[in-house]
Amino acid sequence: MQDAKSAAAAASGTVHVEAEEARRFVAALLATYEVPPQDARVIAECLVRADLRGVDTHGIARLGGYLDRVRRGLVNPRPNLRPRRVTPAVAHLDGGDGFGFVIATRAMAEAMAMAGEVGIGMVSAMRSTHFGMAASYVLQAVEAGFIAFVFTNASRAMPPWGGREALLGTSPFAAGAPGGERGPFVLDMAPSVAARGKIRRAQRMGEQIPLGYALDAEGKPTTDPVKALQGVVLPMGGPKGSGLSMLMDIMGGVLSGAAFAGDVTDQYKDYTRPQNVGHFFLAIRPDLFMSAADFRARMDVLVERVKTCPRAEGFDEILMPGEPEARQEARRLAAGIPYQAKDLEPLLADARGRGVPLLAVASQPLGS
Repeated sequence: MQDAKSAAAAASGTVHVEAEEARRFVAALLATYEVPPQDARVIAECLVRADLRGVDTHGIARLGGYLDRVRRGLVNPRPNLRPRRVTPAVAHLDGGDGFGFVIATRAMAEAMAMAGEVGIGMVSAMRSTHFGMAASYVLQAVEAGFIAFVFTNASRAMPPWGGREALLGTSPFAAGAPGGERGPFVLDMAPSVAARGKIRRAQRMGEQIPLGYALDAEGKPTTDPVKALQGVVLPMGGPKGSGLSMLMDIMGGVLSGAAFAGDVTDQYKDYTRPQNVGHFFLAIRPDLFMSAADFRARMDVLVERVKTCPRAEGFDEILMPGEPEARQEARRLAAGIPYQAKDLEPLLADARGRGVPLLAVASQPLGS
């Protein structure tokens, strides 16, 4: 391992970072923005786990954008989060414009607490901000033994099917269930052909995007990420993706009291007001109708039958939702997380100015 200042400056491409070192660095940088230690650890865990699972569009490369909104007074680093119980199975949470990661983690914890008591727990959250990888909160519940649903709305990015102007968000649909020996089911999908984070990453890397991802400002198909970000992304499956995005807006925004119908603030374009993102969290105990052991055994049967289904031409294996990410996580825990040095440099510059110990990186995968 070597000092990040020299390594990142010398590296023209990829550097590798141990997961715990990435968490340490992110939490230390957040602490200089008056984020409480426990909240800083939550944010760091969410960002680094996205990178571990290969969801690089929602990892630490986005931290600079969040911190910029803290500096502008648009993200509250110290919200007072107190879920209000509406019924024994339902709670509402005012996020106070805090970090979405912290709000979502607290909301899912409340949903699980209620589910532990009465079998099911639902939390609706308002006045939140972008919460990163939705699977973070699905995994939070699944790893504690609960079935989970996580919905959020988002700023304008996609037209409704048949429209040409951005109105709907690329709001993810995420759900999961604990499994047995064959592992859990973890689904996290955007209703668009591609998440805007992938397009932003292509812009940073100077790469083109595939045709069919987006339209430019004139409504024409484009492979230029800059033009795509000035235009709209496209819903997957036409009306199906459009309908899913509307459902996420209903469950995340309409139901919670948050912004909706195109009123969620774009965190990269609008610096006049907080985002007011809305979320929805549902936790269910899997032992309501049978024992937890029987549920997990039945999940194993499902997974086994899916994976042994005769394969179509061109496929070597059938994968369960979440399985590619779990495999990537295992690889990156062992070899380190690969980052583009130029993605890290803005964070390193911020850290240097704030006296935060710099990130230790390696030019090669760890253990090689």
